[in-house]
Parts: sequence; structure tokens; C-alpha cells
Amino acid sequence: MSSDNDRNDHYETAMAISTRESISIFGGDLSRDFIGEVSFGAYAFRLIMLREPSPGEQRLFEAVLVALADHGFTPTAIAARMTYLSAPDAIQGAIAAGILGGGSRFLGVSEDTGRILSETLAGLVELPSNANGWDQVAVQMVSNLKERKSAIPGLGHHLHKDGDPRVPKLFEVAREAGTFGPHLSLFEAMGRVAPQVLGKNLPLNGAGCCGAALAELGIPQPLLRGVVLLARCAGLLGHIADEIRTPVAQSIFAHVENHAVSTSNSTDL
Repeated sequence: MSSDNDRNDHYETAMAISTRESISIFGGDLSRDFIGEVSFGAYAFRLIMLREPSPGEQRLFEAVLVALADHGFTPTAIAARMTYLSAPDAIQGAIAAGILGGGSRFLGVSEDTGRILSETLAGLVELPSNANGWDQVAVQMVSNLKERKSAIPGLGHHLHKDGDPRVPKLFEVAREAGTFGPHLSLFEAMGRVAPQVLGKNLPLNGAGCCGAALAELGIPQPLLRGVVLLARCAGLLGHIADEIRTPVAQSIFAHVENHAVSTSNSTDL
């Protein structure tokens, strides 16, 4: 019986191919053309998009990675620290624990925001030419989500009630880099109109802004959360390094264990 390898002459890939003597990628040599010659951000962009970023794209992409790397003692960071406490011999488990916590409430917001913005823009016959036009589109978008009782990604933050400090900086970087396009324009308008549509003040959050920026850069929808996780890996590694230097996981564990209260002695489910 023939194997799959016997039935295939070759396997096409845009990624690296290694031989005994060299590693080739993107039509060049990894050691000669890339190591020490390009930044990790530019290389990551090329791995995803299969093309070099423009200087402006590289600046915005790397700004997003920095903005998403860490945001303090979030559930994902705590999960990584607690897992490291339990299994310090397997750092990959601690990082994986933090990554697996990326979902609709933390980290996944970037993906959801990029999706909503892209879907709205795809339905426009013509892009607005001024802020008033973008506001009209944003009012319709937010109103539709409100009517469907859908979550509105990119709005509100559990801590930054008066505005996420990352948002204006990312807007500034995008404008300076010449990469402030329709996704960011619509996202910015969403922040302007949301209070009147929703009847409450929910400022734009950094995760949503990063999603808008990544969509602006053309990152494919299925990969948006992957870029967020790429950034968060650095932050989680930092938290583990911080845990080694200044441990807090044991205190968290002890605090929860010492304050646990049984709600019932019943064994019924």
C-alpha cells in the first residue's frame, strides 16, 4: 500500500524550506537576507501577508503589537502565573494557559471589532468623504447592533471609564504613518456617536482600536486574533519573568484557598 508521501511529488508552501546547507524563504536566504537585517515586526507581517510592509504599515503594525502585549493583571496573565506556579518545569504550559484565555471578553475584542467594521464597509456603495458622513454610517451600524441586542465590540472598558489612553495614540500613529483609512475612520466615528445612540458613555477601547488598525492593514479576518495572540505571547512571557523575580501567584492561591466558603453540604447535582 502506498503512503501519502508516495502519492505526492511535492508540497507547496510559502514558508521556509530547509536543506542540509541552508534555510530559504521568500525567495531569499534566511541567514543572509533576514537575520539581523529586518525587525521581528516586519518579518511577522511578511509571514502573514507574504509581502513586505511599507514603512507606514510596519510602524502601525508594530504599534499594535506593543499596545496589545500587556495590560496588567488580566485573567490571561493571572492564568499564566498560576500555571507557572503549578508547573514551573513547563513554561510552555504557562504561556499556553494565558493564550487559551483569549476569547470574547479578553483579546477576542480586536477580532470582533475588525469583523464588524469590515462587514459594514463591505455594504457601502461609496465611502464617506468627511466626518459627518462617517458619523451617519456609524449611527446606522451601532443602531443595528443595538436593535439586535448584539454586543458592540470596541466600546467600553472595565477600568478606563473615561477613555483608553491607547486609542488616541494609535490614531496619531496611523495618521502620521499614512495608514488611517476607512476602518479607523468608522471606528473613530463609532466613538463619537455611541453616546447619543446608546444613551450612555462607552469610550472606545484599545483592543477594538487595534482590531480596526489590523483590519486597515489588510490582515485577513481569520488571522486577526492570531496577531493579538502573537503580541500577548510577549506579555505573558514578561509576566512569567516577573513572577520569577517577584512571585505573587502563591499569594493569590493562598488568598482564594483561605477565603473559600462552602455554599452547600448537599451532594445533589
